[in-house]
Amino acid sequence: FESVVLEGLAADGGLYIPEQLPSLPLDWKTKWADLSFADLATELISLFVGDDLTREEVSSLVTKSYSTFSTPEVTPLVDLGDKMHILELFHGPTFAFKDVALQFLGNLFEFFLERRNAQGEGHRLTVVGATSGDTGSAAIYGLRGKKNVEVFILHPAGRVSPVQEAQMTTVLDQNVHNVAVPGTFDDCQDIVKQLFGRPDFKKEYSLGAINSINWARILAQITYYFYAYFALARQGKDSLVFVVPSGNFGDVLAGFYARELGLPVGKLAIATNANDILDRFLRSGTYRNSVEGVVATPSPAMDILVSSNFERFLWYLARDHEAGGDEARAGAILRGWMEQLKREGEFTVGAKALAAARETFWSGRCGDQDTYATIAKYYARDASYLLDPHTAVGVFVAETLSKDIEALGAETICLSTAHPAKFSEAVLKAVNEDGRHLDFAAILPPPLVGLLEKP
Repeated sequence: FESVVLEGLAADGGLYIPEQLPSLPLDWKTKWADLSFADLATELISLFVGDDLTREEVSSLVTKSYSTFSTPEVTPLVDLGDKMHILELFHGPTFAFKDVALQFLGNLFEFFLERRNAQGEGHRLTVVGATSGDTGSAAIYGLRGKKNVEVFILHPAGRVSPVQEAQMTTVLDQNVHNVAVPGTFDDCQDIVKQLFGRPDFKKEYSLGAINSINWARILAQITYYFYAYFALARQGKDSLVFVVPSGNFGDVLAGFYARELGLPVGKLAIATNANDILDRFLRSGTYRNSVEGVVATPSPAMDILVSSNFERFLWYLARDHEAGGDEARAGAILRGWMEQLKREGEFTVGAKALAAARETFWSGRCGDQDTYATIAKYYARDASYLLDPHTAVGVFVAETLSKDIEALGAETICLSTAHPAKFSEAVLKAVNEDGRHLDFAAILPPPLVGLLEKP
């Protein structure tokens, strides 16, 4: 576990997954029902770390990580009525869901490095990451001032919101370095993958990964699926559909692992914006790059052409439905798909694999105007709930799937990935076009006040 966390990406460019998934305690539904978020995280993470961390060490790291959140619930669940719930994942220091994983990962990096250095190794880590907006600031806030860690974040110039850019570039700690890259998020991600693909360079600079290609990020995010389940189970509701705004597939992949562990989830719904490679795959079985390239939308954190984490799910499809359970053959099949994607811009899975993917996932697409209209609609209701544009994509797709969800008799939980204040342009456009007035200063969290004026 420690090696996987510090290495991030495998030497051949592949992604790490657990050799096997652990079993939950037989009485987990009763034993964990009333645990705090931190205690629940301790239970789940402890199942995956082997001998590399004691239970007490996991508990200490988790407690330290979530003490930075503005609410003791960490990820509270808000009821919007009509069996629709919003899982607010934006109460961390950078007001985005990435904080849930990156506060933990930052502390984990520091802990492992200090332990190695106590043995006289003099180990340092150079963390390199790409961001479409939120990962960068969450990584920086998770690693700023950490001992033995330098962090370099690449973001696409002009393709993140002003608040997102300021959150990254106004952190003046000596170990934080920002790089604006002409191009898209995928260009940033390609640079990072190329660096990790050079073994000598990776070794010389002790490269570490902060993106969701790092397994520990996915692991930390599994907790909030279980936490949301228990929040509704205490109300006597245990049939759930999670709707997840998706770009890089990491957030919904954590839900897949939660389901595989035994969480009773009816379906996981992938909500995409105009960059809809995942929705198109589930409809056709063909994973194909868009001819137009990345489309700029009001939900920029999802403006991603190729979803890096989808590789992990594809391996399970290859193993179980293309390779007859042969893991080595599954690896070869997956490598073939990835090479074909690079060479031809697409690949197609078999009918059994596609059917299996549809057993787990639904999907939907939300255009720009529907994003704005959904923000306006929920702000106009009596509760005046303000959605950020990514969450709005999820809510819109949830509405398009409402008959299917109703047929399951399920409650809908939409993951809210960011605070609306981070996307002022889209939120104000949506509300103002609807003829209403939004006092933006009133919803601005104190840490964001004056952010754009900082050096």
